[in-house]
Amino acid sequence: MNTLNQIGLDQTGSRQLADKLNALLANYSLFYQNTRGYHWNIKGEKFFELHLKFEELYNDLLIKIDEIAERILTLGCAPEHRYTEYLKISTVLESAETSDGMKAVSNILDSFRTIITLQRELLSLSAEIDDEGTNALMSDYIREQEKLVWMYSAFLGR
Repeated sequence: MNTLNQIGLDQTGSRQLADKLNALLANYSLFYQNTRGYHWNIKGEKFFELHLKFEELYNDLLIKIDEIAERILTLGCAPEHRYTEYLKISTVLESAETSDGMKAVSNILDSFRTIITLQRELLSLSAEIDDEGTNALMSDYIREQEKLVWMYSAFLGR
């Protein structure tokens, strides 16, 4: 019996990886929608600066959402698309407060912490089954996001 998927990876390992990628997809989707809310509703002294930064961030998140869904498909599985499911599995929570820029940046940092931690777990899983495609994707995301964490932290004076 053939235990490899269409790209030569272990099917069982690929399904486990796809499940974890679906959790990442859910977290990214909530992070994306929160960031849209910050962009739309930001008020105050830093409006112009943060309005643009939030737009830049949500555009990047949207690209990553698509790449994650496509990676799940490449592994031979189906990406979750229902927000009802995202709300069940995401550890990034919906933001109720969207107009306070400092709270928004703090929430963004919390979301990055969650996402980066999950991506590091995915690095380990992808290494176990020799999935260089997922590994490279997660590695690239982590490198980019660690820099963003530094920049958003500097904005808050941390």
